[in-house]
Amino acid sequence: MLARPDAFCCIECGLPYRSEGFCYHGGKIEDGAAYWTDRGILCSPKCSVAHYRKRKAEGTLPTEPAPDPFE
Repeated sequence: MLARPDAFCCIECGLPYRSEGFCYHGGKIEDGAAYWTDRGILCSPKCSVAHYRKRKAEGTLPTEPAPDPFE
């Protein structure tokens, strides 16, 4: 049987959800991504910081927490 393609990937580096190296909340894939923003999910602390710095430079930082993309 073929594996289904993931609809989610890191918005900074493009790493697909379920790939090795992707960080999950509580370390469990079923709990969802550990990092996300209003624009999508992020795979790691490194990409989270890079995304924050890019948004800060653009002047587009969100003013409130983003909703969980998996809910």
